[in-house]
Amino acid sequence: MKFCTLRTDHPDGSLARVSDGLNEIWPAGPATLQDYLDGGNLDQAETYGTFDPAKVMAPLPRAYQFLDGSAYVNHVALVRQARGAEMPERFWTDPLMYQGCSTFLGPQDDIAGNPEWGIDFEAEVAVITREVPLGTSPEEAVQFISMVMLMNDISLRNLIPDELSKGFGFVQSKPPSACSPVAVTPGALPGWDGRKLNGTLNIDLNGKPFGRADAGVDMTFDFGDLIAHAAKTRPLAAGTVIGSGTISNRDADGGPGKPVAHGGLGYSCIAEQRMVETIQTGEPVTPFLAAGDRIRIWMNDEAGNDIFGAIDQTVAPWEE
Repeated sequence: MKFCTLRTDHPDGSLARVSDGLNEIWPAGPATLQDYLDGGNLDQAETYGTFDPAKVMAPLPRAYQFLDGSAYVNHVALVRQARGAEMPERFWTDPLMYQGCSTFLGPQDDIAGNPEWGIDFEAEVAVITREVPLGTSPEEAVQFISMVMLMNDISLRNLIPDELSKGFGFVQSKPPSACSPVAVTPGALPGWDGRKLNGTLNIDLNGKPFGRADAGVDMTFDFGDLIAHAAKTRPLAAGTVIGSGTISNRDADGGPGKPVAHGGLGYSCIAEQRMVETIQTGEPVTPFLAAGDRIRIWMNDEAGNDIFGAIDQTVAPWEE
């Protein structure tokens, strides 16, 4: 099944089911997605409208918790290589994860921020869980995945170093992320193998291909691993969102990936392209986002059908 949250005056919107072809909607029964996750029953209502991604919020506008991993360790390795920093071996065996902002932007909401902060996108896959018991194992954890969606984890790169230097994690450098128009249950999701999503994540920047990485490739930690990591010392409430972190593929020769324009799979964030540029030439070339820049993130099935709808955002002008 596919779900969206219609924009209303209520901060949690109104839950609706969406047809497989992303063209029709009908009332879901529970008032909100959180109500459904808490056990609300679905109605068998007739379709009552046309699906319009411009009229939806994030599927779960307000989550109890957002935990974002860094499951594609290739991304972390490139960042550290560009900084000349050693890559700790435990990064390959123990997931990185931070606790982010748990309110989410809709798929077409503008990106706000001062360009001097280094505005970047991060295209990733995220899951929404049911209640997860304390101490759940990776093998058990996947049964608690209720829905899957896409996410733009917006980062303010120039604010990150100062925050990390304090040794206490992200706050100002991680504003609200944006979510795809539609969240999909695992059983209705092409490419879902029970622990991760296989398929090309398409990213266009200002109408040009920027990223075409496969979400199922080079994922060092799958969603079972990430959920179990989060639940090691705490139970997770129904309505917890777990992000994969920036999707990143190695090049065919094992080295840093190439831009799409040069025959590669490109990148899922500007920072990674800048890291590769630094490794290869000694300095980054690609700028971070500026007012008017537009980012589009989506995934198709093997037949070319859009699965989640597109995250389609523009950077808004900044006024002090």
